[in-house]
Amino acid sequence: MKLVALFHPALLSCSLLLSSFNLLATPDSQSLANDVEQQVLEWRRHFHQHPELSNAEFNTAKTIARELKALGLDVKTGIAGTGVTGFLKGGKPGPTVALRADMDGLPVTEQSALPFASKAKATFRGQEVGVMHACGHDTHMAMLLGAAKSLSQIKDQLAGNVLFIFQPAEEGVPDETSGAELMLKEGIFEQYKPDVAFGLHIWSSLNAGTIGYRSGPAMASADQFEIIIKGRQTHGSRPWGGVDPIVVAAQTIMAVQTIASRQVNVTKAPSIISFGAIEGGIRNNIIPDSVKMIGTIRNFDMGIREQIHEKLKHTAIYVAKAAGAEAQVKVTLGYPVTVNDPKLVAASLPSLEAVVGKQNVVEMDLVTGAEDFSYFASQVPGFFYFLGATAKGIDARTAPSNHSPLFHVDESALKVGVQTLLQATLDYMERTNAAKH
Repeated sequence: MKLVALFHPALLSCSLLLSSFNLLATPDSQSLANDVEQQVLEWRRHFHQHPELSNAEFNTAKTIARELKALGLDVKTGIAGTGVTGFLKGGKPGPTVALRADMDGLPVTEQSALPFASKAKATFRGQEVGVMHACGHDTHMAMLLGAAKSLSQIKDQLAGNVLFIFQPAEEGVPDETSGAELMLKEGIFEQYKPDVAFGLHIWSSLNAGTIGYRSGPAMASADQFEIIIKGRQTHGSRPWGGVDPIVVAAQTIMAVQTIASRQVNVTKAPSIISFGAIEGGIRNNIIPDSVKMIGTIRNFDMGIREQIHEKLKHTAIYVAKAAGAEAQVKVTLGYPVTVNDPKLVAASLPSLEAVVGKQNVVEMDLVTGAEDFSYFASQVPGFFYFLGATAKGIDARTAPSNHSPLFHVDESALKVGVQTLLQATLDYMERTNAAKH
């Protein structure tokens, strides 16, 4: 065979086509995550050193908006107060994936020895407090920025779009609509129409390199309640001369504990009712006029949630009435149950396993903490998973928990988090487009 035969026009055309295809092939998530790892660490350390409380994330939002604009994204600011979105339109038609990170710090004084430890101060409920990213929102923002940078570099090859959501006030603002709920009310999903939403949370109870998940209900709803027992003041030596709201409060506390254990279907979903504070009286020998109690309700079923609210009111009112007192009950709705879409979870688990290995993706118990990612997941299929934060070799069961002043993140987890966001997004786009053809 002559050498010239190797350059037959048909073969040359095929060779050029294959070469072109390889140049356009989407880089793998590991390479993309490796390329941005150092920048992600720098972003994380900046955010950690400069935390801001809920709905006060002004400088944080400016930093995020600046970085997103530098990537060429369509950026909108001032959503739900300080929220930021960045929209990346892919070069090919396909679904829109929403990726979310929360932005706010906590009124916690940091006790770590990190060189970039927070020294920030703020006013919270009228008191000066330290401010710390004690729940890892600094890492969430940095990882999402890393994913944004990676995907913007391959946008021409993306068969779909990505909505990056940087959400304020996840930790909540008393008596205000805020965070994810307010972002939705201001129309971000109506404008961008995402098909699915992914979110992650750094988690001290898992070691770095491990991912936790749960299909269906994953995190609890979180509601607040206030019960005021109104009695009639009298001298402590003559309790029959009045109506003792302290005794009624004690009876109410005990009676309320039977709601979760005896009055709702415990086989369907667990629930918790906890009292957090009792206020009443000022002197040892004076029975006061009233007692105020506050607490929290946690539950994993929205129908049972409503039952608990009604039974709480019924129990408090009639226990008080039996003693000649009056009960006023107020229940304030908090975050709904975070429900992971079972089909999306099943389809996305291979994406997580591809990053850390099947043996390092573990099914978790129900989490009685709450998350306002639940609002996003109530609008479109959502998947919220947990990213191990505690260094390998340390017992994650005894590591300082999220919200602790000693909360510590092994930074090796951040590259893993970026890669999972990338892998889940790219795989979802591929699956969705394949199903259409």
